[in-house]
Amino acid sequence: MHDETRTTALFFAPFVSSNLRVEPQWIDYNGHLNMAYYHVLFDRAVDELFSLVGVNHHYVETRNASVFAAECHVLYKRELTESDQVRITAQLIAFDEKRLHFYLEMRHASEGWLAATSENLSLHVDMTTRKVAPFPADILAGLALMKAAHARMPLPAIVGRMIGMPEKTAITVEAMSGQRERETRH
Repeated sequence: MHDETRTTALFFAPFVSSNLRVEPQWIDYNGHLNMAYYHVLFDRAVDELFSLVGVNHHYVETRNASVFAAECHVLYKRELTESDQVRITAQLIAFDEKRLHFYLEMRHASEGWLAATSENLSLHVDMTTRKVAPFPADILAGLALMKAAHARMPLPAIVGRMIGMPEKTAITVEAMSGQRERETRH
């Protein structure tokens, strides 16, 4: 067994992924990237991002822990088509001993326009018990360095956005029949 020494990572703000390509089999009958594959592209960038703090395949194998998605909010802004290349930026918004809150933007790699955004909450999981567990101290230290670099960036205005339809645009059966019922939030 060799002694592995980890060096301190340098974190750019924001993190920028490698170029990622839209694959032909991901194009749907509308002639554009199917919504599910935006998630695949985001997930590949997230793997690159968290590998910087040591959370990767090797981490799962040697430390028997991983990070699971708990919540994801994607906004599709512009279509991607076959062979388009994208780059994804990431900003660590917050973290604690068991959770990560981060924001991603997917942009066309050569033209720079925004294709989609994704706000995420992930949980650190002990793979033996399959339950949420605290990050080890070295991973928390890496996350703290990443957060310090990313804290210099402004908080994206879209973070924390809720899905909903403003009352004035909602169409109800009652409104269509001439009667309007006030919408309520449960």
